[in-house]
Amino acid sequence: MPSVSFRKSLLEKVEQLDKSRHLKMDPMSAERILAEQLMKAAEVVEQQIDDELSNLEKLSTDDLDKIREQRMNAMKAKAKQRQEWEQLDHGQYTEIPEEKQFFEVCKKSQRVACHFYRNSTMRCNIVDKHMKLLAPKHMETKFCKINAEKCPFLVDRLKVTVMPTILLLKDSQVVDRIMGFGDLGNTDEFTTETLEKRLSLREVIDYEGDRELPAAARKVPKIIRGKGA
Repeated sequence: MPSVSFRKSLLEKVEQLDKSRHLKMDPMSAERILAEQLMKAAEVVEQQIDDELSNLEKLSTDDLDKIREQRMNAMKAKAKQRQEWEQLDHGQYTEIPEEKQFFEVCKKSQRVACHFYRNSTMRCNIVDKHMKLLAPKHMETKFCKINAEKCPFLVDRLKVTVMPTILLLKDSQVVDRIMGFGDLGNTDEFTTETLEKRLSLREVIDYEGDRELPAAARKVPKIIRGKGA
């Protein structure tokens, strides 16, 4: 059955047509035209279904077997990929103990979100809370953190100047960074979803939802790439 909005839209078009022709149309005429339009729409849908059924009927047993095989292969590939991610501790928010291991992590994982933190900076604890929630939700990305005070060479090379900073990397290259909370609404009360949307802007995570950020966080800052990982 057509929705109320559809009926209203169709009636408005009928009324516009009526006015353009300087004719008077009674409600029964409008309903008749509406019924005719709905019938035509139903016929189009029915034809599409008939075409799909016809295509299925034309498939041979070999064709169906090939389709099943393709789906099975896709499922196996997906399961294998997930297993590889689990072996790399994807799905967990882990700490990198030494700066030399940072490079190893970036080489093994295609997409990385790394939080550079300092124990004395309370806002880093807020970032930790959200990163822990996002890690199991986005297996495709490595979520990790590293103590900035223990990796001065890395901090200098990657030009990390603000705590907290989340570096976003793809294929061992820094593609973006989130410095402080300016990109997250400039508030300590930003939501996990806000951080998730911000990470998605550079496709460091897979995200299919609405990517609109809070008004204070809509301007994406100029990327400071550093010297790469």
